Amino acid sequence: MCRNIKTLFNFEPPATEDEIHASALQFVRKLSGFNKPSQSNSEAFDRAVAEVTASARRLLASLHTHAPARDREIEAEKARERSKLRFG
Repeated sequence: MCRNIKTLFNFEPPATEDEIHASALQFVRKLSGFNKPSQSNSEAFDRAVAEVTASARRLLASLHTHAPARDREIEAEKARERSKLRFG
């Protein structure tokens, strides 16, 4: 899994459109191997990002859980602690 793609489900407040788009962009970059595609590939690349964004939005809207929503600040602090333990 690409480390830059973050979990977006079950957070309070919910994932924003920008977060969903950024996740889709990272996914398409990973699949294609392009950070920025050439002019000849940009149309296909942009279309793929738009399609993945739409699919991700539909997925997030259709998922259900009984677990309480996670707090973004608490999860960010946990990630910082894991990083501190891992990298010192």
